Amino acid sequence: MTDKLRGVAELEELDRVFSALGHQTRRAILLVLHANGGQMTSGAIASRFDCSWPTTTRHLRVLEEAGLVRAVLHGRERVYELDAARLRSQALGWIDRFGT
Repeated sequence: MTDKLRGVAELEELDRVFSALGHQTRRAILLVLHANGGQMTSGAIASRFDCSWPTTTRHLRVLEEAGLVRAVLHGRERVYELDAARLRSQALGWIDRFGT
């Protein structure tokens, strides 16, 4: 992969992360996951918010596509796990670009 293509891929990845963080509910989901040890079932997450089930699952899908959470099946339930290291590396990586 050329440097130019790698740079484009990195920017697209960064766009997914920052787009996911651009919605207040998704940021709140990340905070709730963090406050609860980094793992929760989808039902437990949904019970914390006033939005409908389809809206909650859409938010979770966006976070998953951005790589900020992982969904793991435990029986019939999906357990969402926060990937705090990825969130930190993406956010700090962007900020570090402006360092001296």
